[in-house]
Amino acid sequence: MSIRWVVAFIFIFLGLFLFPVFAGAEQGQLQEVKAVEAYINSISTLRAQFVQTTGDGKQVGGTFLLKRPGKIRFEYEPPLTDFIVADGTFIYYYDGQMKQQSNILISKSLASFFLRPDLKFSEDISVSGIKRDDGLLLVTLVKSEDPLSGSITLIVAENPMQLKKWIVVDAQGLITEVELFDVESGIKIDDDLFYYYDPERKKPSYN
Repeated sequence: MSIRWVVAFIFIFLGLFLFPVFAGAEQGQLQEVKAVEAYINSISTLRAQFVQTTGDGKQVGGTFLLKRPGKIRFEYEPPLTDFIVADGTFIYYYDGQMKQQSNILISKSLASFFLRPDLKFSEDISVSGIKRDDGLLLVTLVKSEDPLSGSITLIVAENPMQLKKWIVVDAQGLITEVELFDVESGIKIDDDLFYYYDPERKKPSYN
């Protein structure tokens, strides 16, 4: 698996599930699910360093930015010039080697549950598993209509609550992990970082 594919995987992951999230947990687990929902709703801005690892051990890193509602950015470390950005309407993936971009609507992506103004778990994505592990809460989500199409597990520290990692398993069983470090929240982040621009032209694209 090439480094190029590793980088593109986040974009594929963002479009893996096409619907919102549903708390399909048993009654005894609803408190934990609601706590994760409330935590995500409490985030206004977040900045962290990330390391993305595929099942064969290949890694890339960079900076992750989140500004709710509607805005997200993955900026990769040199020599990679790829980036992923959501501007409130679309999510763009720029391939620095090919000098090309792809995009999808935020509403058609898993990222929508991070980015909507008021997150409420609904019926289209089910919670297939919840467990605790050494101060961490692990919540696994699957598409309700097709649970074999893949899953994402959110790993959140409980005290204080903080997003630490997510793990994606695709329909073929391939695993990709994204781990966050040096997480800062509630900080000022310039809106210009969330507009797509063609690096060759140096001009933002505003929607």
